[in-house]
Parts: sequence; structure tokens; C-alpha cells
Amino acid sequence: MAETSAIPLIVYSRHQEAVEIINSTLRNAGHPVHCAWVRDLAAFGDALAQGRAQLIFVCLPDAEDAAPVMELRDRQAAAMPVVLVRDTVSEDGLTRALELGARDVVTLKARPRLRAVAERELHLARLDTALAGTLASAHQYRDQMRAFMAGSTDAILHVQEGIVVDANPAWIELTGLKDAAAIVGQPLMDAFTPASHAALKGALVATAQGKWSDHSLKATAVLPGGGEMLLALELERFDFDGEPAVRIKVPTQRHDSVSITQQLAEALKLDTGTGLLKRSAFLETGRAQLAQPLKGGLRAVLYLEPDKLAALDSDPGPLALEVLLDSVGAMLREQLQPGDIGGRLTGRGYAVLIERGNTRDLDAFIRHLVERVAGHVFQVGERSLSITASAGAALCAANKPLPGPLNVAIRSQRAAAAAGGNRTLRQEDRDESRAEAEADRTWAHQIKSALMANRFRLVQQPIASLVGEDRSMFDLVVRMLDERGQEVLPSEFLTAASRTDLMKNIDRWVVGAAMSFCAARKPHKVFVRLSRDSLRDETLATWLEQQLKASRIEPSHVVIQVSEELATRHLKEAKALQQLLARLGFEFAVENYGSGRDPGQLLSHVPVNYVKIDGSLMQGLANDRPLQERVKALVEQARERSITTIAERVEDANTMAVLWQLGIEFIQGYFVNSPEEVVLGN
Repeated sequence: MAETSAIPLIVYSRHQEAVEIINSTLRNAGHPVHCAWVRDLAAFGDALAQGRAQLIFVCLPDAEDAAPVMELRDRQAAAMPVVLVRDTVSEDGLTRALELGARDVVTLKARPRLRAVAERELHLARLDTALAGTLASAHQYRDQMRAFMAGSTDAILHVQEGIVVDANPAWIELTGLKDAAAIVGQPLMDAFTPASHAALKGALVATAQGKWSDHSLKATAVLPGGGEMLLALELERFDFDGEPAVRIKVPTQRHDSVSITQQLAEALKLDTGTGLLKRSAFLETGRAQLAQPLKGGLRAVLYLEPDKLAALDSDPGPLALEVLLDSVGAMLREQLQPGDIGGRLTGRGYAVLIERGNTRDLDAFIRHLVERVAGHVFQVGERSLSITASAGAALCAANKPLPGPLNVAIRSQRAAAAAGGNRTLRQEDRDESRAEAEADRTWAHQIKSALMANRFRLVQQPIASLVGEDRSMFDLVVRMLDERGQEVLPSEFLTAASRTDLMKNIDRWVVGAAMSFCAARKPHKVFVRLSRDSLRDETLATWLEQQLKASRIEPSHVVIQVSEELATRHLKEAKALQQLLARLGFEFAVENYGSGRDPGQLLSHVPVNYVKIDGSLMQGLANDRPLQERVKALVEQARERSITTIAERVEDANTMAVLWQLGIEFIQGYFVNSPEEVVLGN
């Protein structure tokens, strides 16, 4: 307890001897005290007024003599500790001293106890000083926080353990609340629609754990009177009153002359009723999008229109019908994912140009849109309406203009509506089907040439952890270079390779290249997929053993994956492959998990290390409660068997937040890196 500067004490005593004993006792114990000796109440009052003393000793023979001293202390420095010094210590004397406000009673004869009591009181005094400083800082921080909240033009909420603890004026104004009391103290979820709850809960948990950074979360706020508002939320962790909290912010748009001009130009392209692009702007933007090379997966255009519009035109009437159509368009806009382009194509229908990993993702997205319309109750004036819609879709080829597939999508929608409505239809271009055989022959020649000239290469797609594990994990996919060195997407050549019996050759190139990648880069895990041809290849075991000897890698770094459909259709071969891989030290994964009728049954027959939950289940997951329950059941199936879960083709922050809530351990896809889908033959 030694101090670098003197510790000020006050000793009230009529005799100097008491001062000297106290001074020497504490100094000999290593405490550099400075004792101010006072002999009467006037001098005592002056010493108290200086406010420097940390401890007072009152050396008077009788407790009643100390009463006036204690009263003066109470008036001028009530918090300053006092120790009475008496000739003897008794229970009655100690009780009376405590009644007067003293901390303890000591004698000058028992110096060890005198020292112990003084050390205790000095320590407590220091703690009180530190606490006072902390409280002062906390009050200052709170004042600064209140000033920040009041002065910020950003709309801000502070949330602790799911409860709103503060809301600034900008939030009150944005959401139309009467005052802060309308939301402070209420559960955060009460301020948002049920469809937003899963994503909000996941984002709050991730933010509180310090795992959420710079992601914009979409959530629909509930407004007074029953209205709704779609908000783009930013979340960050901070301390509120010394406890962890989450700040939710809706940033204010910053305006300058350039951005205002740009915003005006963009606004002129939008349909005012829905926020989607106008017809001309949609066609122009779509044309520009199709001119860009596709990084992976496929492009498609879909057309959606409410069913039985003729009946709605007469009841509730033309004007009400326009309000209803605007509501359908606004709902469609909320479902768009990053990179999607949506527009009002006709007076009664909407088109969307999208990029997805494969046709399953495409079909799941379209199906989700139709189900959302059918499940929603639209408010038109004072009436509540329930309607259905139909949608058609067509794939977009790189070398064809947008009007071609768009016309196919519209015709498909018309056919779906004529078949009863509330359904989807995707038709392939007949010309493409007729040219398939000829295209396969061309692709087969190019693939063989690329294999001989070693014009294949790997592309790595990171797999990100949601549980904090900092491990380098990659999904490895193949790209082919044509004779001019231009990259060819797997969606363009792998299907033809499957139909022309060339997949086994490509698989072996990919696995061999993956082993070389492991030897050079030392990743924690790499995932490579096998096709049906390799699954049924009886020479695979010998070839893998040779590759292991040549590469000298640790086989557990390589995870071989097959699709759920392939493993289910060829269950005997899948089980044999798993046993082979386990014997050699490789790990095994099933991708597209959850796409079949009974995925859990597959796991009971084929032990795996990882399951990749199908990317089609990510379409609309953020606001689809039944779909969330389905994914949760898949996670629980895997967890019961100690299988690691990975979500495929995660494309936005809301989906990631829901997956956090559902217990998914890893994700891959657009949100981590650009989607890289490999379509394999079954």
C-alpha cells in the first residue's frame, strides 16, 4: 500500500503523543502519511474545509466528548471516515461509536490493530474515490450519448436483451410515433412485422457476440395505425450504462449537388407506385446486364401477374385495382436479392431479371413469390383482399437479346394462369432443345482439347464461419479456357460433358488439382465434387491411392462431396465411396442436402462429415417461417449425428442472420463471395 506522495490524515487530540504514535505506527508499516494535528473544533473545521484528508482519528477519552466533533464532521464532510481512539475497547463503547458515525474504535496500545483498521479505511477511501470518478465518467458519457442521440439525423434505437432502452427524435419522426415512451421499454420485435423477426434476432445475437460487421439488414417496421415501412438497418455493438447493448441505425442520406442530380435521374426511372423500374428503364438495364459476362450459375427472366384481373376490375373497381397492383409490386420489390433487376413491364404485370446458382434456386425463388402473394392480405381502402398470382420464367442465353426469353416468360405466365392460376411455369426454348445434340458434339471436342492442353483451372470459393472459427475452407470449382484463353463457365460445358461421358476425366483433373492446391497453400479444408461417373468408377480407389502418394498431402484436408440426389439414387455406390474415403483418410460431404423427400434417411445409411444445405432453401428464407422450420429440422438432423452444417448460396445479410439463429455453422455463396455453382450430371 505504499504511496508515492503523502497520505493526508487529521488527528484530533489534546496531546501530541497520540499524533506521534499514529504517525510512527503507519510510517513504520510503509504508509507515507502526513498527520495534521488539531486540538479544538475551530481548527478541526478548518482542516475539514481543505477537503484533502483521507482519514480522521479522534482521540478523546469519552465517547460523549466526541459527539460534537462527529456532528461537525457530518455537516462538512459526511463521507470522510472517522476512527475513534480510546483507552480501552468494549462492546458498549464500540456500539456507541458506531451510533455516532465512526467506522471503528482502536487503542494506541494495540498498534497492529490500529494499523490494520487504518489500512482498511484508507483502502476503502481509495475505492470510493475511484468509484466516484467512474460514476462521473459514466454520467459524462451518458450526457454525451444523449447529446449524440438528440443531435443525430440518423434514426437510432438502443437495444439491451431484446428491449428498446432508448430512441432518438429522428427514429420517432421516421416511424411516426407520438414520443419515445411509445417504444422505450418495449420488446424490439413489437416494432417490426413477424416476417422480420428471425433475421432481427439472428443479427442481434451476432452483433452482441461481435460477429456482425457492415451488413445492412432489411426489416419491415410497424407504423402507428397499422402501416408498414421497409428499413435498411445497420447494427453495432456498444456499452449502454456499462452493459453490452446493440445500436440499430437507419442512416440519413447525405446530399450534395452531384448526388441529388444522380438521385433525380434514378428517380425518373422508377415507377412511383412500386419503386420498381419503369418498362423502358427495365429493358435498358436488363440489356446492359446481359452484356456483362456471367460469373457463375445462370440468368433468367420471370414475369408475374395477379390472377383473374377481369373480376377484380369490376369489384373492387379500376381505381382500387391500381392500388392493389401497386401493393403487389411493392411486395415483389421487397423480395429482390442483391443484383436482381425488377420492373413494371405492363400495366398489370412485373418482370425480374435474376442470377441464381442453378435451376432449383430459380424455381424456389419463383415459387416463393407466388406463395407470398397468395398468403398475404392486401389492404385496399377499407377492404381486405386475398388474391393469387401466376409466374412464368425462361433462361437467358448469353448470345440472345432480352425480348426473346421475356416473351417466353410472358407466354409461360399466361399458360399458368389459364391452367387455374396460383402456379409457376418455366419453359425451355425449343430451338435450344433441337440444337442440343449438335452442341454436345462441339463441346465434347472442346473439352477433350482442353484436357490434352491442360486448359482447365480451379476457382476457389471461400466458406465462411458463423461460429468464430478462423479456418481457411474453400469450395473448389473448375473453369475451362477456350482456345483463345477465354474463361468458360461450368454451366456451359459440364452438362454436355455429362451427356458425352467425359465427367470422369474432368473429376480426376479437379481432384488432382485440389491435392496440388493443398500441397501449395496448406488450407484447412477444400471441397471437391464427384459426378455419377466417378461414383460408379471401380478404379477410383487405386487412382486416389496413387494421387496421395504423389502429392504427399494429409488426406483429411480434402472433402469429397456428392449431391443428395446422386447419393440417394445410387445409395449402394455412395456407401461404398464413403467407406473407401474413410479408409484413405478423406472426409465426405453431401451437398444440396434437403432437396429430396427424406434426407435424414440418407444420413442413417451413409455417414458423412458435412452436409451442405441446399441453396434453393435459401430463397426467401428470411421471411418464410415454414421454410425456416424446415431448415432448422435439417440442422437438428445433422447435429444429432455430429455432422457439420454448411449453407449453400447465401446471397444476402438477412438470410445470413436467420441462419445464425438456426444454428448453421458455415456459409458459402454470394454473400461471402460471388456464387460459383457447378452443375453435375446425376
